[in-house]
Amino acid sequence: VQLQRLGEGSVQAGGSLTLSCTGSGISLEKLVMSWFRQAPGKGREGLACISSGGDRSYYSDSVKGRFTVSRDNAKNQVFLQMNILEPEDTAVYYCATDYLVSEDGTYLYIGDDGARKGRWGRGTQVTVSS
Repeated sequence: VQLQRLGEGSVQAGGSLTLSCTGSGISLEKLVMSWFRQAPGKGREGLACISSGGDRSYYSDSVKGRFTVSRDNAKNQVFLQMNILEPEDTAVYYCATDYLVSEDGTYLYIGDDGARKGRWGRGTQVTVSS
């Protein structure tokens, strides 16, 4: 799964950025897709997930109302639109397959590929300056 960033990776507080996740060698169409981040010195945090058909999405409280997850199955892509960015949003961001994300940022693997625990994008750095 390839993770691409649309726009600059460094933005000022209040700015916006969109991340895209493209399936390379894998069809994302039937998969629940999720977004995560990991800030320096912190654990991985679940941010959002979207159903395979795109009709349902869920967000952690930390990003609800600011971030929007969407997908284009025809293009095998998933997006994370990030608005009103804050310095606290500075982290490495990842997409992944087959995880549900809860309001408190915890997540649950729901796939069936055993120890692999889903397919993960390589991560992209997002830096928000004050």
